[in-house]
Amino acid sequence: MQEIEATASSHGVQPTAVPVRTTADIEHAFESFARQPNGGLMLTTNAFTVLRNKLIADLAIRYHLPSISIGLDFPNNGGLMRYSASIDVFDQFRRAASYVDRILKGEKPGDLPVQGPTNYQLVINLKTAKALRLTIPETLLATADEVIQ
Repeated sequence: MQEIEATASSHGVQPTAVPVRTTADIEHAFESFARQPNGGLMLTTNAFTVLRNKLIADLAIRYHLPSISIGLDFPNNGGLMRYSASIDVFDQFRRAASYVDRILKGEKPGDLPVQGPTNYQLVINLKTAKALRLTIPETLLATADEVIQ
């Protein structure tokens, strides 16, 4: 949350964290968000939200809140956008194998660099954008890996 707050403030945006613990908390959170002008939702992904991403996407449309998540199914379930690392399982195995090789040759695991993702995906749901009365810029659509009509 600290990184989100730091980045948001440099763009003149005020983030608000709303922890939810029950399904009922989700709708209450949307009701409070909807009162704020020019709001949006950046959904963190965990087991709780993944299991309820269809509900969250539906509420985002009902309360006219643009939403983005890293959840793979979020745009397919009605969320506006997903931006996340592209998961290539075979590439992960290849990179892991090279680390195992280096460790077996004597390198200390703590001395090996942390490897992050190299590819990211942007998915945009135009049906949801239309329901929210949003126009997605052509330049953004052109960079999307997938556009859901």
